[in-house]
Parts: sequence; C-alpha cells; structure tokens
Amino acid sequence: MPSRSDDPVAAALVRAAGLICDDLRALAASNPVVLIDGCSGAGKSTLAARVVEEWPLVGRVQVIALDSLYPGWDGLDGGVERALEGILRPHGRGKLGAWQRWDWERATEAETHAVDPALGVIVEGSGLLTPATAALGDVRVWLEAAEPVRKRRALTRDGETYRPHWDRWAAQERAHIARDDPRSLATRIIEIP
Repeated sequence: MPSRSDDPVAAALVRAAGLICDDLRALAASNPVVLIDGCSGAGKSTLAARVVEEWPLVGRVQVIALDSLYPGWDGLDGGVERALEGILRPHGRGKLGAWQRWDWERATEAETHAVDPALGVIVEGSGLLTPATAALGDVRVWLEAAEPVRKRRALTRDGETYRPHWDRWAAQERAHIARDDPRSLATRIIEIP
C-alpha cells in the first residue's frame, strides 16, 4: 500500500478513507455496510484497507473483495450477484451470510466464509454498485480514475496474469457503467489522480 506523502494516489486514498470514516460516524450504526466500486486499478482494495485501519466504530469490520467471488474472467456480474445473495441480503436481514471463494486456478468454488450480521462489512470490487446492492449499502463509494492510470496500476500489480484479460474485463466494466450508472448510486465520489 503506498504511503509516501508525495504520491498523489496515496494522498487521495488517505483523504477518501477519512471522509468514509466521517460518514460512518455520522450513521451511528454498529454494523454498517460500505460498498466500494470502481474500474480495475482505481484503488478499491487499497481504499478498503485504509478504511479498515481507521475503522471508527467499536469492534472489528469484515472485508470481502469481489476478486474472491467472481467466477472467472467473464464473471463480473456473477460475482456481484453472489455478493448480493450471500452477503448483502442476509446482512440486511440480520442473518448470517456466507460466500464461497472462487478458486481461479481450478475454475471452481472453494471454501465457504461466514459473514456476521452483527459486524460492519466492507465489500469492494468492480461492478458492485447496482440498484439492488445500493439499496443495502449505507456508504456507497465510486472511485473515478482515468483508464491509462488504472491500466498501468493494474498491470503493475498483476502483471502478465491480467494482461491477456484486460480488454474483456474492461468491456464488462463498461457494460456495468452503462447499465447501472454506479456514479449516480454513490454517496461518495472519489477522484483518483
């Protein structure tokens, strides 16, 4: 995670985490739901980690990355549906939720993880803000960053594993933006340089 004070991306994410924590304090809820969406390489995972570090409420927070739920490279919508059914809807009803990790190497589901409805939860991933998920999120964040910056960050992070899949994943992200207009569903829009 970047920590240099002269790194504009790191500085934007630090500011964003502070704003999200302010939003959480204002909610006065013990188990809030934070949804973080943005295209690949925008900084979603880094922002989620920062919010966890600064979590302003009593108790721990659960963090789920959609990267663990997407059923393969064509699974953006499938991962969001799995989060909605296994995490967000049960949490919203005060019920124990569960999700299965996607094993990317074996192309199948792996172990199951529980989600405690008494605790706050942060879910982060591309495609996450839809009308259905937004109805269940207390703080809804859209990260906006230019594609060349995002692509450079994502390929630096994931290298040759991701490079052959960039275009097909980006097409799914564009379809999500056109269909769901996640920016309009956000309670916080964060511009990343």
